[in-house]
Amino acid sequence: MNTTLSIIIAISVLGPVIGSLIGVLKKPSEKFMYDMLAFAGGVMLAISFLELIPESIHLSSGEMCILGIVLGSITMYSVDKLIPHIHPELCSQDQEHKLKRTALFIIIGIFLHNIPEGMAIAIGAVSTAKVGVIIALAIAIHNIPEGICTSAPYFYSTKKRLKSFLISSSTAIPILIGLLIANSVYTHISTSLVGLIIGATAGLMIYITSDEIIPNSCGKSEDHSTIFSLILGILLVILLQLL
Repeated sequence: MNTTLSIIIAISVLGPVIGSLIGVLKKPSEKFMYDMLAFAGGVMLAISFLELIPESIHLSSGEMCILGIVLGSITMYSVDKLIPHIHPELCSQDQEHKLKRTALFIIIGIFLHNIPEGMAIAIGAVSTAKVGVIIALAIAIHNIPEGICTSAPYFYSTKKRLKSFLISSSTAIPILIGLLIANSVYTHISTSLVGLIIGATAGLMIYITSDEIIPNSCGKSEDHSTIFSLILGILLVILLQLL
């Protein structure tokens, strides 16, 4: 396993683990969580439009890129319908009073929902290492609030800190599964198909950002700080392109 892939794998598991740890220690303010989500959304949008889509067109064609974006969006839409995603609102006091069974359902939902995210992270295997690391970092930041929202309710219902942390952190496993499977597949397919997959990854990330991150972060802050957090995420990707 090369060093870059090792770094990407390490970053990929950080989101659920860090979020789960915070959830059983002390829940941060909603403002902090929304700012963090918006920043991740900015990174994901910028990497999609500035890196993935041009790379997809370069490796295949404009038509294949469009097809990939459509397929990626439809795939994420289907997953979202079958396994609804969770949002920071689930960390509210009312939600924390739900039963242990509800907390487990949330964890199972996130567990299954993270597989396509792991496959998106693996795009670094067929693109530049920098792109792979940035995607992994953006999705990791995006997964921190989810880790908080899975570990906190379970801890509240069971009062078992270590068990809650470990069960919630296990949602990193499907990220690794999706990443490793996709990484092995991406390196053995044609360039045109790689372009299609990169386009699909862009579609997946644009869908997550527009359907989940922006509506559930940028509309929540009265001082519009989340808008600037999103812009900072975009600026970060631009700055990294200049390095």
